[in-house]
Amino acid sequence: MTGAVDEPTARAITAMRAIETSDRERVLWSEDERVAASRDAARAVGASASAERFLSERAALMLSRLAARHPALARVVNALAWRHWIAPAVLAAAFIAGLAADRIGAGGRINILAPPVLGLLVWNLAVYVALLIRAARAWRRHRGAGFLGRAIATLSLQPPRVSASLRAVPLATAAGAFTAAWSERAGPLYAARAARILHVGAALFAAGVVAGMYVRGLAFEYRASWESTFLDPDTVHALLALVLAPGAWLTALGVPDTAHIASIRRGSDPGSENAALWLHLYAATVLIVVIVPRLVLALIDLVLERRRARFAVPLGEPYFRRLLRGFVEAPYRVHVVPYSFSLPPGAEDALRAVLARAFGALCEVSVAAPLTYGGEDALPDGMVPADTTLVIALFSAAATPEPAAHGAFVTTLRSGGSEVVALIDESALQTRWPADVVRFEQRRSAWRDVLDPCHVGVVFVALAAPDLVAAEADLQRAAERAAA
Repeated sequence: MTGAVDEPTARAITAMRAIETSDRERVLWSEDERVAASRDAARAVGASASAERFLSERAALMLSRLAARHPALARVVNALAWRHWIAPAVLAAAFIAGLAADRIGAGGRINILAPPVLGLLVWNLAVYVALLIRAARAWRRHRGAGFLGRAIATLSLQPPRVSASLRAVPLATAAGAFTAAWSERAGPLYAARAARILHVGAALFAAGVVAGMYVRGLAFEYRASWESTFLDPDTVHALLALVLAPGAWLTALGVPDTAHIASIRRGSDPGSENAALWLHLYAATVLIVVIVPRLVLALIDLVLERRRARFAVPLGEPYFRRLLRGFVEAPYRVHVVPYSFSLPPGAEDALRAVLARAFGALCEVSVAAPLTYGGEDALPDGMVPADTTLVIALFSAAATPEPAAHGAFVTTLRSGGSEVVALIDESALQTRWPADVVRFEQRRSAWRDVLDPCHVGVVFVALAAPDLVAAEADLQRAAERAAA
């Protein structure tokens, strides 16, 4: 299941995901703040809003609240937005460079074999050949802009200079995670955008060259001639007829014949002529060979850019599923059933905190009365509600695991069709043997030997002082195994 969002929204959602998944210790963004952001976003968009709208609102709330506390992190997120000044700067520079590049010739003389636009034609034809070769080799799309295009795209993906505050480990980790994630996601879009800018820039450069020729031609008379050590008039005529064929076709002027070309050879009499005809032929050729194809290529890249500017949000990923539980999906209901074990004071609050971290702030948690030893074969009616998503079989690690009791209890839970995870509370063991690592491993091994044949995930946690980071990861893995 995926949704689509625009570029700024995708960047904000990517930042939210990178920060929250990298900040597993909740140093930058506490669990209470995450819960509050989810609830405030749900309240702001309303129950009928789409998943993408909810995620967008939550990302905006998160980034605005983090910005006051960690401005350096906010600057990284903002700095990786596309720099809108790049396009006008590149295009203006291209046109100005084209105007400045047309130094037609010393003394107002044009060598029709080597005008400035000839190099322009050769370069663009080489670019077209390179594009065809690249397409034939089926290069990956994000490399389609070529070297200059990748340079422009990279310019807009450069993070700001790292400040002293960002060198703190949690901030650096979050900033690095976002930079890597957004560079990967936005790279294909930025490459297409850079290619479009370069194609338009090439067209404007050519237009600048042509405009420069005509502007200078208004104030000066340019004389056309040619000279060559190796070429005779017949060869020059054949060459010019080939090069200027597009311009001759467009203007219907035609390339002068061999006799005419021989008459303007430098050193002959008269040895030159007014260059207007040749300027028209070269300008029309540039229009057909450079400006029009480049604009067509820019249009193709614009279509590609528009397509890539819609970013898919993988709503089926565990991270997004946890955020959306209780909003657009049916509430994720976790039902805890202790077996021959009563939760000590404070343990239930810790259990709820662990489950909220693992399955999302909007998950619903209920705790049943403990099932007595011996009642594992036939559960009381209603012990597991029908709308339960996941059942947690809760055991005390201090008990001796028995296949006929604890294993049978898990098997009975699974026979009801629910997804089941076994959670072993090690609080009592930590109280009795706080430093006995060997005893802990022996007891864990014994529990796995009993419960692994039941095909459930087994998670160990001390509810008296839970390691929230480890418990979150272990519970998520166990729940994914149960759902498989």
